[in-house]
Amino acid sequence: MATPQILQTNELADYVAGVFRDHMSFNRMLGLQISQYDGEGVEVRLPWHDGLMGNPLQKILHGGVTASVLDTVGGLMAILHVVKDVKEMDLESFQKRLGRIGTIDMRVDYLRPGKGKEFIATASVIRKGSRVAVCRMELHNEQGEHIAFGTGTYMVG
Repeated sequence: MATPQILQTNELADYVAGVFRDHMSFNRMLGLQISQYDGEGVEVRLPWHDGLMGNPLQKILHGGVTASVLDTVGGLMAILHVVKDVKEMDLESFQKRLGRIGTIDMRVDYLRPGKGKEFIATASVIRKGSRVAVCRMELHNEQGEHIAFGTGTYMVG
C-alpha cells in the first residue's frame, strides 16, 4: 500500500490555486489569472478580450462574466480560508473535501458598465463556520473604478 502524500498548509493553497488556474477550463477560457492567494485575501485578474463582451456597441463586460469572476474569487477565498486552518492533510482526503465545496447562493450588484483594459476581482471572508463561509467580492477595472460587488455563500464543511 502506497504512503499517502501529506501536504502542508502552503502546499494545499498552491494545489487549490493550481486547480482553479489549470484545471477549470471555464476559468482558462475567460483568461482568469490568480495574482494573490492566501488565507487573508484573494485577487484574480482578467485582461480584456472581445470574447468577454456583453454589449458590442459599448464594448462592455458581459454581466455573466462579471458574476462568474465574482463567484470564482469568492469560492477560491472560501476554500483558502478553510486551508488556512489546516496544518496538514493527505492529498486524497483533501481532494474529496474539495469536491464537496460549492456555491450555495450569490448576489451581485452591478454598479457601472464594465469598461476597462483589465478587471481585478478581490474577496474576503465575512464569516466562516464549520460548514458555510460567506464572502464579500468586488470587481474593479485597472483605473480603480468599482464595477460590481457581490456576496457569496459557500459550502465548505
